[in-house]
Order: sequence, then C-alpha cells, then structure tokens
Amino acid sequence: MFNYIFTSLTQETMTLSVVLICTAVAFAMGLLIALVYMYRNTYNKSFAITLALLPLMIQIVIMLVNGNLGTSVAVLGAFSLIRFRSIAGTARDISSIFFAMAIGLACGMGFVIFAIFITLVICSLSLLLYRFNFAETKVSTYDLKIVIPETLDYEGVFDDLFEQYTQSSDLTQVRTTNLGSLFELTYVVEFKSKVSTKSFMDDIRVRNDNLNIICTRSGLNRELL
Repeated sequence: MFNYIFTSLTQETMTLSVVLICTAVAFAMGLLIALVYMYRNTYNKSFAITLALLPLMIQIVIMLVNGNLGTSVAVLGAFSLIRFRSIAGTARDISSIFFAMAIGLACGMGFVIFAIFITLVICSLSLLLYRFNFAETKVSTYDLKIVIPETLDYEGVFDDLFEQYTQSSDLTQVRTTNLGSLFELTYVVEFKSKVSTKSFMDDIRVRNDNLNIICTRSGLNRELL
C-alpha cells in the first residue's frame, strides 16, 4: 500500500483514486491533530479549524508542485510572505503547526501509511505527556509588574509587603516608561498560602500612587517562543 501510492504520485499523471486517498488521510490526520491540540488547552475556534485543514492544504500544494522547480520557488516565496504576517504563538501552537505541515507534506508525497503511523505515535505521546502533567512546576510563581513615579525610590520600597505576603520575591527588571517619567518594576514572586492577593495589591496601590499593577502566572509568558 505504501509503495503503490508513492509510485503513483511520481508518475506524470495522478489517478483520481490516489488523490482521494491522500486527501481523506490528510483531512483525517489534521482533524486528529486539532483534537489533540484542544486537549487541556485554551484555544479559539478559527485556529482549531485552520489546524484541521492545514495538512490538506499542504498536501494540495505539494501535489501541484510535483517536481516542477519553478512552481517550487513560487510556493517558497508565498510561504515566506505568510510568515511575516503571522503573530507569535505559544510553544504548543507553533509545534502543532509544524506537525500539521509535516503530515501534509507526507500525504502530498504519497506516504499515507507513514503519515497515519507518525500521527498516531506523536498524538499518543502528546496525550500521555499532558495527561500526567509532564514538566509541570509544583510551585506557582507570578510575574508582578508595578509602575511607580520616578520620584519614588524603588529600592526596598515594597520589601515589607513582600515579607508579609510572599514566600520569595526577586526584582528581575527595571525600565523607564512614559518618556522617563515612570519606572516599571518586574518581580517574580511566590505568594504565601491563603493570602489575599487583593489586599496585597491594595497595599501596593497606596505606595505607587494608584498606577498600573499587573500580576500574571509566570508560565503564561514563558510559553512563548
């Protein structure tokens, strides 16, 4: 089955049955990749649908190229333009896109059995890793950004609050903003158990003249590639 489909696609003309088989496999594998991507993940509908159709679209492009050097160069230029119009995503988003493109490439070249096999293997491994919380940190840390006026000495100004509300705190970045009239301080903090984060932020607001405060889970930012 593997050799037969690959040999048919390398001929001058492709049969309708071969195209239908590759198309069906590409769509089925794309749908499976999208379902695995949605498992224990925050996603939007448009990206999930795009991920399901991506192997099919790649397969069509590869079949159209079919050894034509000029067409290959044109396709490469088109993909380069798409790259510069895309926005950064999480590590899971980007890996899923590469995975879907690889499966589409395999189906477009006729390696349908290989595409099915490798999709099942990688999807199974992904589900196992996410199911058993592989590499998940046991300590929840937060990225805390505090904006203060330039007249306020940021060194040690919040030390007593950190001692009261957090297990640990580390000042990782200081930068100016608003044409130098404000400082933005970035801390990595670990809160004590059963503390009120609202009370913590209220106490900070008293000292930073009620300027912006942003508190986010550290992992949300570090997932970006």
